[in-house]
Amino acid sequence: MKRFKENRKAVSPVISTIIIVAVAIAISIAVAFWLGGITSIFTRFEKLEIPTAYATNASYKIGSNVMTGWNITLNVKNTGTTDTTIDSVLINGIPASEIVNVTVTFDGGLWINNATVESISTFIKSGVSIDIIIGIPRGPYISGQSITITLHTSGGQDYPKTVVLP
Repeated sequence: MKRFKENRKAVSPVISTIIIVAVAIAISIAVAFWLGGITSIFTRFEKLEIPTAYATNASYKIGSNVMTGWNITLNVKNTGTTDTTIDSVLINGIPASEIVNVTVTFDGGLWINNATVESISTFIKSGVSIDIIIGIPRGPYISGQSITITLHTSGGQDYPKTVVLP
């Protein structure tokens, strides 16, 4: 049987305490970084703000026809921490794609024209603003009427804004 030398000393209590404290600090730093990474994943959210919305008398073109009515202009800003997609526009609760003679443009690109869907989604990066212009005809809508425009996103959120036609 092997015997240990009696004079041989183990690690001193001071050194062992320093090692334990160093290991504890290293583990706590690792846990803090791990929790920070998890919270950034779970705290991402979408939020659209519509700081400006107004209606003007206008004429707009659908095919070869010139329609008279109003242009409703919405300035939309994504103030959330994640990018989002507007996947539908509703006018008084009805999808714009189901209303005849309505046009929707976003930053100059045609989206819906006379109930023909060209592209049903508009991508907005976090922190970016876009302009959405909705052309609606006279007839179904009259001057002085309140129009509620609702933007629906791929995240399932609705963002309504009410505008009074001049």
